[in-house]
Amino acid sequence: AGTVDLRTIRPLDYAGDTTLAVKARYEYNDLGELNAGTDADGYRLTGTYIGQNAEGTVGWMLGVATQASPTQAERWDAWGYPTTGTGFDAADPFIIGGAKPYVESRDLERDSVVGTLQFAPTDALDVTADLFYTKFKDSGVLRGIELPLWWSGAALQPGYTINSDNVISSGTFANQTGIIRNDVRSRDADLLSLGLNVDYEFNDKWSMNFDISRSEIKRDDRDLETYSGAAGAANLQFQLQGTGAYTFTSDQNYADPATVMLTDPGGWGQVGFIKEPQTDDELNAVRLSATRQLNNDSMFSDIEFGVNITQREKSKVSEESFLDLAGSPAGNMVAVPSSILQGSTDLGFLGIGPVISYDPNAALASGIYSLRPNTNADVVTKAWNVQEDVTTLYAKFNIDTEVGSSPVRGNLGVQFVQTDQESTGPVIGAGGLNVLTDGTDYLDILPSLNLSFELEENFYLRFAGARTLARPRMEQLKASAGIGTNTNICGVMAGTPFFNAASYDLAQQQVCISGGSGNPKLEPIRANAFDISLEKYFAGNEGYVSFAIFHKDIDDFIYDGITQTSVTGGAATDFTAIANDIFGAAFVTANPQIAQGILTQPQNAEGGQMQGLELATNIPGGILNDALDGFGVYLSYSYTKSEVTRPGDIEPTEIPGLSKDVANISVYYEKHGFQARLSNRYRSEFLGEVVGFGANTETRNVSAESVLDGQIGYTWTEGPLAGVDIVLQGYNLTDEDFTTTFEPTGLIKDYQRYGRTYLLGVGYKF
Repeated sequence: AGTVDLRTIRPLDYAGDTTLAVKARYEYNDLGELNAGTDADGYRLTGTYIGQNAEGTVGWMLGVATQASPTQAERWDAWGYPTTGTGFDAADPFIIGGAKPYVESRDLERDSVVGTLQFAPTDALDVTADLFYTKFKDSGVLRGIELPLWWSGAALQPGYTINSDNVISSGTFANQTGIIRNDVRSRDADLLSLGLNVDYEFNDKWSMNFDISRSEIKRDDRDLETYSGAAGAANLQFQLQGTGAYTFTSDQNYADPATVMLTDPGGWGQVGFIKEPQTDDELNAVRLSATRQLNNDSMFSDIEFGVNITQREKSKVSEESFLDLAGSPAGNMVAVPSSILQGSTDLGFLGIGPVISYDPNAALASGIYSLRPNTNADVVTKAWNVQEDVTTLYAKFNIDTEVGSSPVRGNLGVQFVQTDQESTGPVIGAGGLNVLTDGTDYLDILPSLNLSFELEENFYLRFAGARTLARPRMEQLKASAGIGTNTNICGVMAGTPFFNAASYDLAQQQVCISGGSGNPKLEPIRANAFDISLEKYFAGNEGYVSFAIFHKDIDDFIYDGITQTSVTGGAATDFTAIANDIFGAAFVTANPQIAQGILTQPQNAEGGQMQGLELATNIPGGILNDALDGFGVYLSYSYTKSEVTRPGDIEPTEIPGLSKDVANISVYYEKHGFQARLSNRYRSEFLGEVVGFGANTETRNVSAESVLDGQIGYTWTEGPLAGVDIVLQGYNLTDEDFTTTFEPTGLIKDYQRYGRTYLLGVGYKF
């Protein structure tokens, strides 16, 4: 837990100096070029120039950066693990339902420029303007093979084995068809941020600050899937490995362009799919504050008060289409054009071996595919617009006093936060397309108190208490919704509406009309937070030991995918307007239950608690022995316990994203121009939020991980090379994987191996 205060360079802080710094980094991933036609190495180049006028009243800074950073990954993705029986019987073994393993190669290309202009004609006035612009493209190539297994009806042959966990760990599926995937996922974005800050001191008592800023980002995503397959079907052998993932062996050659064709091997009614979401996000902010210095005999050194206004608007649309082979070719298959072939990609980690590789973007541009727009409701309702206006009035008294002989510093403050939010989005129902605008407003009063007692020299007791909030994600506030009807209960047949009232059962969620949406009336997660810490500094404040405990009482926790009946104790959602469109007002009046349905959306509900402790220390080696001067060790550990209870559940769950145990250790050396550091960070398993099927957020259990990083460098401080530095960095040196699992079986859902990344760099500052 902590605060990061990130500020751009203020050029007049370098008064009298002109500074130019350049750095270059070479980057390499040891997994190599996993995909044909991709790179395993990249670069990063940066340059910064700082200057001032002769009077020291005007300063400027210009920074530029460009990079091409590759990442590689071997990924195993399981569909799930059903049982072989007709029901969930503990005696039935688990079997893999299907898998989508692949290798992924990405390349992040980014060009950025940052500039600052500072004007300080007097000691009382300081005006600073900032600009930041970045353009980046994150391109990814994914190649693998999708294997519909048990869930596709593939025939499991006799002779399979079952391990001690009641999982079928090896065997053979007969007449299995693999779906070879050549996909691309890319993101193009432009980010622009502008800011103006003015500090002015009226006199020795009063000062003010004015800050205005605008940030905007425009993002275009592209997810292109293309399918191919080998003629016929074959036997597929599978074997569970120690990693928890499976390897496969097939009788087919998936790399031969003479036999592997562009087609629909899975019988999905398409030979590919393309999604192109577009997102615009704008944030305008203005802040005006004043500070009044108080009398020396007061416990408060000064008071700061002001207003902060932010206006944010975010919108998203998505175009999606099925890919068909143009011209309806015979047999619905076409040979891969030789002009787009890129050799083969080795899926040796999977056991499959090489698979055919081609450029999906070139295939789409060649005209070999035709696009069939996807007009399904779940696509239309991905469009939304959210506006959020927040006005904050605040006052803060800074404390500088004594209690007995102990100096006490800190602050006492309060914020009055008024929020107005509104969303507009399409609502799709059996009656057609409508546009809904909805929202809410609310006021939060957030007091806070921070105190630091210096019990003795360099020994502090700190206390903090505050009312805090965490806002929902913008997409959770969307008004768009998809509405459907249950034809077993209601419908319109030959122009005549019908309603089977005997089948209607709200408690069992058997209703006529149901749907899913965002929630424009969603409010923040709120909490009362308390922290106490003891901190001891030594060795000229280079060393310290700290111990802290914290506790949060959480209100209004946000849960995704909650039905109204779970929150309101059985009350249904009123769909009268939609029901009237579908069935007619007279029929709905005669059958009122038809309009009482279920809506699934994010909801605020009962919260929970979070508490824990933190330990940290930094020990310079010189305090132990002069021979260890320059050496040091940093250690930290935190324990966090959290629980919230989802509506409808009996047992509480942990808050997503929080590990119970987090530990860090770094051993370092810094002296005579040398810098060396070896760091390990560990976190225990936790409930993670990941992007699942259909781009929806879902929770999974994420396995524990321990990641080792290191670096070594040297900076010349004198001689002809003065100002030059070199550095060698290594990330994930133990090649730690990222793994998620299914509950309650603990079987692998997603296994990702990223390899080791090395950077070799040189810099010069003069």
